[in-house]
Amino acid sequence: MIGSHLQRNLQRRLYPKIYPQVHSNLHRGADLLFATWVGLICAVPPCYMQTEFQLPAQAAELQQSQAIVPLSPSATNPLSLDITDDLLECERPVLLQAIDHSIRYIRTPSAAKRYPIAGITQEQVEKSLVRFRRLVQVSRTAKDLQQAVNREFDLYQSVGRDRQGTVQFTGYYEAVYKASRTRTDEFPYPLYRLPPDFAKWQSPHPTRAMLEGSKQLAGLEIAWLSDRFQAFLVHVQGSARLQLKDGEVITIGYAGKTDQPYRSVGAELVRDGKIRLEDVDLQALIDYFRANPQQTSMYLNRNPSFVFFRETNGQPATGSLSLPVSPERSIATDKKIFPSGGLALVRTQVPLENPITGKLELKEVQRFVLDQDTGGAIKGAGRVDIFMGTGDRAKQRAGLIKGDGELYYLLLKN
Repeated sequence: MIGSHLQRNLQRRLYPKIYPQVHSNLHRGADLLFATWVGLICAVPPCYMQTEFQLPAQAAELQQSQAIVPLSPSATNPLSLDITDDLLECERPVLLQAIDHSIRYIRTPSAAKRYPIAGITQEQVEKSLVRFRRLVQVSRTAKDLQQAVNREFDLYQSVGRDRQGTVQFTGYYEAVYKASRTRTDEFPYPLYRLPPDFAKWQSPHPTRAMLEGSKQLAGLEIAWLSDRFQAFLVHVQGSARLQLKDGEVITIGYAGKTDQPYRSVGAELVRDGKIRLEDVDLQALIDYFRANPQQTSMYLNRNPSFVFFRETNGQPATGSLSLPVSPERSIATDKKIFPSGGLALVRTQVPLENPITGKLELKEVQRFVLDQDTGGAIKGAGRVDIFMGTGDRAKQRAGLIKGDGELYYLLLKN
C-alpha cells in the first residue's frame, strides 16, 4: 500500500464505527479478496471491470459524501514529490484529447444529471478541466505541469477499499479477434445485439446458460468467433475489433447486460483447485481452457451474467460517457460515488518495456488521468481500471496490472 500513518489515522477518525470491522475482515479474507480480484480475467472490462470485492455491505456501499475526502494537511501531497507524469512529454496530444472528451461530456445534459456528486459540482469539474487543459498546453515539462497544478488545484483522495486510501488497480484493453459474419464450422460462437424488447424483459433475466441454450436470441447475431472462451472475453472486455477474412473490420461496443450477477471464472477455477491462486492470470486461463475444452461450458456458465453489443462503425473503444477512451489516460471507477469525466491523479505500478531486454517490467508511475468509464462489477472506492489500448501488446500489459495504489481527484481552487 502507498500511504502514511497520518492518512490511516485520518480515516479512523472519519469512520470510527466501521473501521475496525473493515480492517478485521480485510485480514481474515485477504486470500479470498485476492482470488476474486485476479480471478475475473486480469484483463478488465468496461462492462464488468474486473470482479467486485466481497467487503461487508456497510463498507462496499459508501455514501457519496464518504468516497472522497480532502487531502489532510499532514498527509504527503503526491504533487510535491519528485515523481512526475512519465507520459506527458512523449504523448501530450493523447492527454489533451482525453481532456477534450471530458470537457465535451461535462457540458451535456447527461452530465448535469450526475452532479453534484461527493460534494463536487458540474461547474467545478468544468472549470478544473478547462484550466488543466491550458496548463498542459503551456507547461514545458512534466515537472512544470505538476508544480502549476500543485499551486492551483486542491486534492481529494479516495478513501479506498479500507478507508486508508488503498485502491486496487487493474487494466483493460480492446481486443482484436478473427470473426465471420455468418456461422461456419470454423466460427460457431456468436456475439449478440441488444434485443429490441430488452427493456421489457422480466426480472430476473435469463442466465447465460438459458440464453445460450435456447433460440431466444436467434437473428440477433452480429458476428461469430472461433473459440467460446474468446467470445466470453469479449463479454468481459465490453468491446472488440473483429477481423473478417475479406479484410473488413467490425468494431463492436457494449450495449447492455442482463441483471444477473457476475461470477469470476478465475475464482471458480481457484476454488476447485484447478489453478493455484498465485498462477492466475489471463494467459493461465486461456491455457487451461485450451487444454480442457470439455470444461469450458461448465465454468463459463457459472457466470450467469450476459452482455449484448452494438456495432460502432469503426469508432475507437468507447467508455460509459459515450465518448472514446484514451490509452493510459482513461480510467474506470464506480460512477455512483466518483465524478464522471473528472480530472484525477493515480499512483500505482504499470508495466513498461525495458529498452534493453524488451521485457515488460512493473514500474511505479504517477499520472494525470480522466474518469471516463465504469462497469457493472466495479464497486466502491477501492477499485480503478486503466484502459491500456488495443491489440495484443495492450492485452499483455493490461494483464500485468494488479497492484495497490492511490486515487486523487483535482479541483481548481476557489
